[in-house]
Amino acid sequence: MGIRTYNPTSPGRRGASVSDFAELTPGAEAPKALRFRKRKTGGRNNQGKITARHRGGGHKQHYRLIDFRRNKDGIPGKVESIQYDPNRTCRVALITYADGEKRFILAPDGLAVGRTISSGDQAPPEVGNCLPMSAIPLGMQIHNIEMQAGRGGRLCRSAGSAAVLVAREAQWAQITLPSGEIRRVPAACRATIGVIGNGEHMNVRLGKAGRSRWMGIRPHVRGTAMNPIDHPHGGGEGRTKGGRHPVSPTGKSAKGGGTRKPRKPSGTAIIRRRKSRRYGQLKLR
Repeated sequence: MGIRTYNPTSPGRRGASVSDFAELTPGAEAPKALRFRKRKTGGRNNQGKITARHRGGGHKQHYRLIDFRRNKDGIPGKVESIQYDPNRTCRVALITYADGEKRFILAPDGLAVGRTISSGDQAPPEVGNCLPMSAIPLGMQIHNIEMQAGRGGRLCRSAGSAAVLVAREAQWAQITLPSGEIRRVPAACRATIGVIGNGEHMNVRLGKAGRSRWMGIRPHVRGTAMNPIDHPHGGGEGRTKGGRHPVSPTGKSAKGGGTRKPRKPSGTAIIRRRKSRRYGQLKLR
């Protein structure tokens, strides 16, 4: 796992870098039962209206079915291969269980081909094993964390991310997330030991606009370059700086205000909120 650079044979190559894919298993393919073609939406809803801007195009992809629940208790599984997944920043591991079933899981750092993993209360707290947080020793790094028991992992699923189990009290466990937020979750919820692999992903530089288009990301146009009908910053005689505080195309302030619902049910489980980059402690209005 590392970053590869090339000789500057073109302007796009000069600033570009790619992952070396050294951790992948050569020749490995996803079983047909665990993948299907991913349909693209272009950022549009069922009425054909754009609800997410700057999306469209991109390379064809197959979606891999990932086992986020890890509910094969007491059945050991062997790591057959480490594979690339175009839908996420981390790698995925193909697991073959003793009963013959195959599943994909998120590949943590240090998980190698040939290793044996397991799930359940009796599983040892080793990299790749999935246990309830009531059975995980304090201070361990965990990922793929459930917020409700049996619903599957929701937290810390991207490359290089992990949370830390810091405390347990009665039926609750307390974790520190990568953002700095401290949250409590039911101790019956499951989590996987270790840090998600491919941590160098954040250091990859695309180098040219075409690589963004391959990923399905369309160009971002400044609001001041638009017409008044298209954006609140548009129009005017000559170039302008907008003439107002920056806002979104719908007129909502873009100065870093809170976007989380004030009465979101899971908000009661937050012990300490993450720090906002601009305003320090993030506050809800």
